[in-house]
Amino acid sequence: MAQTRILPPADNAHQYPLLIKQLLLSGPRYSPDQEIVYANRSKYTYTDLVERIHRLANALTDAGVKPGDTVAVMDWDTPRYLECFFAVPMIGAVLHTINVRLSPEQIVYTMNHAEDDVVLVHDDFLPIIEGVRNEIKTVKSYIQLTDDNQAKSTDLNTLGEYEALLAKAGTEFDFPDFDENSVATTFYTTGTTGNPKGVFFSHRQLVLHTLAMTGSLSAYDEMPLLRSSSVYMPVTPMFHVHAWGVPYAATMMGIKQVYPGRYEPELLVDLLKEHKVSFSHCVPTIMQMMMGTESIKTADLSNWHVLIGGSALTKGLCDAGAKLGIRMYTGYGMSETCPLLSVTHMKPEDLELPLEQQTAKRVKTGIAVPMAELEIVDPSGNPVPHDGEAKGEVVARSPWLTQSYFKEPEKGEELWEGGWLHTGDVASIDPDNTLVIKDRIKDVIKTGGEWLSSLDLENLISQHPSVAGAAVVGVPDEKWGERPHALVTLKPGEKATLEDIQGHLKQFVDTGEINKWAIPEQIDFVEDIPKTSVGKINKKLIRDQLK
Repeated sequence: MAQTRILPPADNAHQYPLLIKQLLLSGPRYSPDQEIVYANRSKYTYTDLVERIHRLANALTDAGVKPGDTVAVMDWDTPRYLECFFAVPMIGAVLHTINVRLSPEQIVYTMNHAEDDVVLVHDDFLPIIEGVRNEIKTVKSYIQLTDDNQAKSTDLNTLGEYEALLAKAGTEFDFPDFDENSVATTFYTTGTTGNPKGVFFSHRQLVLHTLAMTGSLSAYDEMPLLRSSSVYMPVTPMFHVHAWGVPYAATMMGIKQVYPGRYEPELLVDLLKEHKVSFSHCVPTIMQMMMGTESIKTADLSNWHVLIGGSALTKGLCDAGAKLGIRMYTGYGMSETCPLLSVTHMKPEDLELPLEQQTAKRVKTGIAVPMAELEIVDPSGNPVPHDGEAKGEVVARSPWLTQSYFKEPEKGEELWEGGWLHTGDVASIDPDNTLVIKDRIKDVIKTGGEWLSSLDLENLISQHPSVAGAAVVGVPDEKWGERPHALVTLKPGEKATLEDIQGHLKQFVDTGEINKWAIPEQIDFVEDIPKTSVGKINKKLIRDQLK
């Protein structure tokens, strides 16, 4: 390390730690009366938010929660969850956001592995906990969350109902300073094999991620996703990578926030219309559900900016959104990366085109956000050219990437082999620094000695006017090694045949975008495509089912 010049600070100079409590300073100063809305149920102001966070800190402390303890949450997307995002790490405890869509066995595994001490559980999830209570090892008590006037009866060891506990808790809490590298949050990422893996993030990492997010989603006139005038509604579960970290950024900025509770497509669209929501983020499957509702047909969507992640934004979905006036952007990252690594970067000349002609730029994976480094490497770890043609695995460095897996250091070493975080994604990088994800390494179809991108095929199939969604996987083939097999969902009232889809793909053979052997010989038309617990296409399950 280079020998640089370091000067001693004044004896009384304050060494300012980067703590989540500092993210809470500005929003209430800028917008004390701005609203935070809970679906069609309730609303309160930023001033109220601060008081409720103080009350929650007192309630948790009264319940015996100490710095270093783990507080878990099982809730829908609510302002209660937002309060936990702040209060739990601000008292020095660790927030465990439980993925409520996992199987009961996996939920038990994550709770025991994280060593949860106290669990805040919504009435809707009480049956899960009651069914596995004897397998949960470390939990001392529960706090009930309810959306009804009366909490459901349970024989779990509960401290009481959330609102009742807040009502009798003190309104002031002295949040301490501590080491910024203290763990603030943990949650579990589900791979296709083995138990879920625990990732964790420090206060420092979350603060730096928040600053980078506001810098990339707010600073550019061509991309006004998160501005002081924005109305924000998450459509990514808050248990999934802190709703991609956007609630921290929105709260720091003091903008209006709308939390939808349980995801019901018609309600989501109604909230979108009522509150004139201008920014959301979601996976493609949720967007397809919202675009399939009746009420969206009467919505003005010309000011709705949507960040799509989790799975690739296809040209078909982006085109369908453009017809409705929706401005879609691609965001890229993963659970281990907090998550933001890159985002679509529009330039003035891009916006001079009609919205429908901007799709080619919007579906690319985007440019690395501030303070993130992205590289593509060959199997030996050597960088490959950024010429838009050469492919390699995406590796990353930034100050907010998880540093290992909780209690699994050997897997952490594998993740960080060679000093870069390995994403498992194959991509190229264009000469203008735009990342273009081609596929997951494990999802590339190896046919006749050539590599075929399942994402490219899905993107082309999605452009058929009758197609709502598509998934492509490789299936074993004696002659070619693997051949592509497609699952296709159709738009309501539409029809299509195997020959229709194959004929549609032949035009892309004629233009040289794909080879003729890339056209699937097997296409299943299905009602629904299997998804993971966070809404991504579950290609391992599809391959297993096809076997």
